[in-house]
Amino acid sequence: MRKRIAIICVAALTGTMMMTACGSKEEGGSEKTSDGKTKVRFATWDVADDVDAQQKLVDKFNQEHDDIEVVLEAYGSDFDTKLSAGMGSGDTPDVVYMWNYPAYADGLEPLDEYIDKEGEEYKDNFYSTLWNYNSFDGTTYGIPVGFTTHALFYNKDLFAEAGVEEPTDSWTWSDLQTAAKTIEEKTGQKGFAFQMKPDPYDFEMYLWSNGAAYCDEEGVMAGKIDSKESQEVFQMFQDMEKDGYAIATEKNGTDEFRAGTAAMYIYGSWSINSLDEDGMNYGIAKIPSFDGKTSVSILSSSGLSISKDSKNKEAAWEFVKYWTGEECNKARIGIELPVLNSVVESEGIMDEAKYAPFYEMLEQSDGHTPASFLIEDWSEVSENLSLSFEQIFNPSSYMDVKDVLKEAADAQ
Repeated sequence: MRKRIAIICVAALTGTMMMTACGSKEEGGSEKTSDGKTKVRFATWDVADDVDAQQKLVDKFNQEHDDIEVVLEAYGSDFDTKLSAGMGSGDTPDVVYMWNYPAYADGLEPLDEYIDKEGEEYKDNFYSTLWNYNSFDGTTYGIPVGFTTHALFYNKDLFAEAGVEEPTDSWTWSDLQTAAKTIEEKTGQKGFAFQMKPDPYDFEMYLWSNGAAYCDEEGVMAGKIDSKESQEVFQMFQDMEKDGYAIATEKNGTDEFRAGTAAMYIYGSWSINSLDEDGMNYGIAKIPSFDGKTSVSILSSSGLSISKDSKNKEAAWEFVKYWTGEECNKARIGIELPVLNSVVESEGIMDEAKYAPFYEMLEQSDGHTPASFLIEDWSEVSENLSLSFEQIFNPSSYMDVKDVLKEAADAQ
């Protein structure tokens, strides 16, 4: 059993998932531990080994602070359920991991004044693109913790077997299609894999790359998702599959790539560790571009937020600065990509071929706001879009792209 300096409260989950509190509250509502320290509850969505690593970092913070004690609460797959219940009952942890700012913004503390007090150098050390993903309606609610963009993974052995030159960062989608066709002809394996029912949040990056989007800045889909540029993207993916050199997978393409049955796929940095463990001979390049345009990636970004109802906001901010600072950024390398320019530079991240493309995609993906931040009923729209995409990419249907997208726009 690992040593814990923090005093752990035992949560008693009731029908409303309210949690009992350890310690006492002084006048004004600030919660204290039994030895008089300010108690800061910190909720994470991670599990297993990642939680163990987080606990060690929490312990180090507690050892270095005589006046603050952070208690880690690992919610795992129940994160959203417990966080929603906590906000509803006034029992939200002081500090929480966050990504879905549109859903939770009303319960989060605006952080712009905290950031301003730290000075320009503090904010400028974070990659600028990340702030857009940790803000909502012009207000910053989270400090970036980790991220991944997407990039093109390719199997070097299949490329060599087919006699095809490996992808470069200047590749277009035409280059990818030509290579994928040759690989399928020469090796019998699919040249490219993509998801039959892609997550709409992720897939929008392809529309951005072709000058389109799901909706306009007001969240209106008509004229955007069914635009000529949007149709071109969906038609390209459908045609690659129809022509037999690409496969639409049930999952995300990682299984096919690891098995050597698909030479290329586009994904986040999450699969790097598993591919390394497999001993795969693979490379990573930037996402191909549409002719004359710059490819863009969606970001999967995590941030750290403070509860609006927290009675310990100054102590919470001290912990947020620690958790998003250089020491913790370095400690989490391998679990997530560092968000600080200074850490990327000091650790030579850009010199590592498997990491550099994700940062290059980050730098060229600024200025795009996901539809999930613009469309009020995004969860319902996202579910409908998933069904639309499956109609287009499922080989049992291959429905007309123009008709499906027009119907998706009209359904809003």
